Amino acid sequence: MRIPRRPDAGLDSLESAPMELVTQADKEKLQRLLQDFHALDRVLTERIAEARGHGDLRENGDYHAAREEKSMNNLRIRELVIRLETLQVINVDEMPSDMVFLGARVRVRDEESGKVETYKIVGSRADDPPTEYREVTSTSPIGEGLMKLRVGETVRVNLPRGERRLTVVEILV
Repeated sequence: MRIPRRPDAGLDSLESAPMELVTQADKEKLQRLLQDFHALDRVLTERIAEARGHGDLRENGDYHAAREEKSMNNLRIRELVIRLETLQVINVDEMPSDMVFLGARVRVRDEESGKVETYKIVGSRADDPPTEYREVTSTSPIGEGLMKLRVGETVRVNLPRGERRLTVVEILV
């Protein structure tokens, strides 16, 4: 499944930003992350002000390090704001229960190895993924390949280490 481009995308970075499908929980996680980046920005601003008081700015390593870190943090904030502005929240309760969609956990069998794995299709990956299943984003090769499949259907997925054929064994809600 290809993610459509926003038809109403504005200029600048929004124009090229793909629309990302996420669950409400994914969106809330991204909003908390943005709050964390804003809090860090305030800390870095204070650190820069403190470092300014240490003398000549040309030879002030603390000042330059804090400015560099603030610059990187501001970049992360801008990227996250664009991501939040372009994402689309889907209601997982409205998705068919017999088809793989965002938010579904799905057991698949690798046709070559016979190994059965459980994946959860997510809009964005968790920082601390659970151990009972692997999270794959809906835009990853595996996630994209599994979207809209039903039990018994097989898909060929091209991965960096070669092609895999995966068959949907069970869709868990």
